[in-house]
Amino acid sequence: MAGIVRYGSYVPFFRLSRAALGGGKGERAVASYDEDAVSMAVEAGREALRGAPPVDQLLLATTSPAYAEKLNAAIVHAALRLPDACGAADLGGSTRAGLQGLLLGADLAAAGRRTLVCASDVVVGAPEGARERTGGDAACAFVLGEGDDVIARLVGRASLTEELLDVYRIPEERFPRAWEERFGAEVLTPLLREAATRALKDAGLQPGDLAAVVVDATNDRAAAALPKLLGVKPEQVADALALSVGRAGAAAAGLALAHVLDAAKPGDRILVVVGADGADAAVLEVTPRIADARPLRSVKRWLEAKRSDLAYPAYLKWRGVLPFEPPRRPDPERPAGPPMRRADAWKYGFVGSRCSACGAANLPPQRVCVACGAVDRMKPEAFADATCRIATYTVDRLAYSLQPPVIAAVVDFEQGGRMQCELTDVDPARVAIGDELEMSFRRLFTVMGVHNYFWKARPRR
Repeated sequence: MAGIVRYGSYVPFFRLSRAALGGGKGERAVASYDEDAVSMAVEAGREALRGAPPVDQLLLATTSPAYAEKLNAAIVHAALRLPDACGAADLGGSTRAGLQGLLLGADLAAAGRRTLVCASDVVVGAPEGARERTGGDAACAFVLGEGDDVIARLVGRASLTEELLDVYRIPEERFPRAWEERFGAEVLTPLLREAATRALKDAGLQPGDLAAVVVDATNDRAAAALPKLLGVKPEQVADALALSVGRAGAAAAGLALAHVLDAAKPGDRILVVVGADGADAAVLEVTPRIADARPLRSVKRWLEAKRSDLAYPAYLKWRGVLPFEPPRRPDPERPAGPPMRRADAWKYGFVGSRCSACGAANLPPQRVCVACGAVDRMKPEAFADATCRIATYTVDRLAYSLQPPVIAAVVDFEQGGRMQCELTDVDPARVAIGDELEMSFRRLFTVMGVHNYFWKARPRR
């Protein structure tokens, strides 16, 4: 039976207090100025693929794609160094795409194609609106397959589709609109209940058999009403992470599911229900393999590693909502396609080289060894998961950046090799030589419609 083989999550470092948004409890997770739905999907995918068997299909679910016309999943594919023969597709247009991707991945797994499903969203709302206040940015990833390594089997499912003018946006508009909340609740609530009931019947279970219920919907009232309609107890309702992350669009249900799996026990049954233009529901049963397949970083660990003093004007500037005077320096040049194509393994996968003559690591990859001068004696070596430390650094207050100052550092990798790179998610006042770092896939800048992605170093989270 098909199911989840591995999973991962990612929550950005920065938080914005809801008090700064006009009131309310808790805080929302905010993607940094150098992050987007693609880069966050890469981070979650790295967690899910660690220790997982090879995949041959990639699905990226998002309502905030980095490119409106271009395969965003292709960038994720390159950064995760997936096989060339791996298929890739984007799913979007609705926050329902996240759970739809999981169900589609299960279908592909049942057909013999091991699938990585990433769901990632940067949720932007009009200033002082409900979407800005209740939204959040995050990503999750699941590897779907069949066999003895499944950690959560898909034992029941149901889908309903209904044309509903609830949350919508035409291409020319920046911010989504939402219809009056009572109308959406009136239509979505029975759809959520019907999908959940059908999925439980498909699994041969009753609501009381469930260890956790994950509910997400474009309408908060509908989501809040479902547990009572099903007759489940309050302790069965999973934390939707509304106070610590916010509703993370297509990634919301998957992130809550990952949080449940982080503490799940063998035999636990989990119901996941998502409502948007209809409803999808999935019932998962946790297997004894769960203890051996959890990711390196739990959702709780991501939540605890944070900086909560982000200023509201900085948030608006990062999202391109607030006009500002750009740095008085020349804009970066647009990266060109041919050199990016030639260096794609280095640029996207962070693959360096190691000299087979002397064993020295070379970053970036070289034909001629920087240590011994041997020519064409190199073997490719991945550095994306390598640990490094600051050898020296400088604080540059003049360089072009949406978050000055830029901190440029020379870092030494534990597996050998030295390079200069930019630091991210770091407090300039607390940087020190010898600090331990890890690599993170980021968007350096965007010029003339081209996103330039590369790797930066961040303090270990």
